[in-house]
Amino acid sequence: MILPIFFALTAGALVSLSRQINGRLALSTAPLIASFWNHLVGFVALSVLGLIIGGLVPPGAADAPWHAYVGGPIGVVFVAAGSWLIARIGAANTALLVISGQMVSGVALDLLRNVPTTLWASSLGVVLILAGMALTQRR
Repeated sequence: MILPIFFALTAGALVSLSRQINGRLALSTAPLIASFWNHLVGFVALSVLGLIIGGLVPPGAADAPWHAYVGGPIGVVFVAAGSWLIARIGAANTALLVISGQMVSGVALDLLRNVPTTLWASSLGVVLILAGMALTQRR
């Protein structure tokens, strides 16, 4: 269990670092331009890695339903929004609001899919994140 926790914490740190870098790029250009370059460089890096490792296009990829590929455009909106927000409300507030949105949508999706969950605990998590956001606003 230690290794997955380490990877999750590392991924979180990298998301924060990526937002900072894209936010700085958005300040000197525009959020859409920052998002474009983020995705172009990411595409090149993933393509090279995929060519080295293999299996970049798995069998049956063309048979997948259209909605299996909606994550790409959603990612573009996520990166562009993060780039725009960092410059306006800061890294901590952006992270807290993004995490709040993830928690709320995660709880809603679990409820819609009838996934066993503890609603009070998830709701408490959302409230605590929003309370953290409120505390950062105090001067």
